[in-house]
Amino acid sequence: MTSFFKGIEDLFVNHLFWPLDQLRFMESWWGANFLNWIFMLIGFAGFVYWMLQLKQYDDNNEEDKTISSHSYL
Repeated sequence: MTSFFKGIEDLFVNHLFWPLDQLRFMESWWGANFLNWIFMLIGFAGFVYWMLQLKQYDDNNEEDKTISSHSYL
């Protein structure tokens, strides 16, 4: 059973996370954080897109804003 878990460890440590280890040991801070910057740009683009879609629906008055749906409102 321990060889099974050692196999999983070998898969993740030596094979799947190898590119991230290469980024971690780079000399340049910008190069080491390149993947993080990519993810931040994708997240920011998604946030801007989502906010523009919400503004579009708000400008069209498509949302039902009546308070009669719940008695506690």
